[in-house]
Amino acid sequence: MSTAAAFTNSEETIRKVLETSQTIALVGASAKPERPAHHVMQFLLDKGYNVIPVNPGMEGKELLGQKVYANLSSINEDNHSVDMVDIFRNAAACPGIVDEAIAIGAKTVWMQMGVISQEAATKAQEAGLEVVMDRCPKVEIPRLGLSGPSPPESSL
Repeated sequence: MSTAAAFTNSEETIRKVLETSQTIALVGASAKPERPAHHVMQFLLDKGYNVIPVNPGMEGKELLGQKVYANLSSINEDNHSVDMVDIFRNAAACPGIVDEAIAIGAKTVWMQMGVISQEAATKAQEAGLEVVMDRCPKVEIPRLGLSGPSPPESSL
C-alpha cells in the first residue's frame, strides 16, 4: 500500500485548513478549565470559529455557550455542517472518529498534539479528507500569523 509511508504535516495544508474551516467539531471537549481541550475551544471561539463541543458525558448541556453533542452523527442530525473535526482523544479512538467524520461529510480531521494514528490518517486521506496530526490550532494560528477563519468565498 502506497500510503504506508510516515505521515508528514504540510504547512500549506495547515494554513488552508485554518483559513477555510468555519465550523469545528471538538471531540473530547472538556468543562474543566485546566484541560487543554477547554483552552483550545475558548481560543478558537475567540478567533471567530464556530466550535461544536462533542462529549457524550455532557450531551445536551452547554460548554462555553455552545450546545454539547454526544457524537458527530448527532451534530449532523441537527443540520450543522462540520468543516474540521479536532480530536482530543487517545490515538486508539481516532479510526472510529474518522469513520464518523467521513460519514458526516467533514473536510478535515485534525489530531491534537500527542495524538498520532497512522491508521486514522490513512483512512481519512483515502476518503479525501485533509489531515493534520500531532499539532494544535492554538499553536499554529499565531505561528502562521493567522487571525481566524477567512470569510467563505463564493464557489464558481
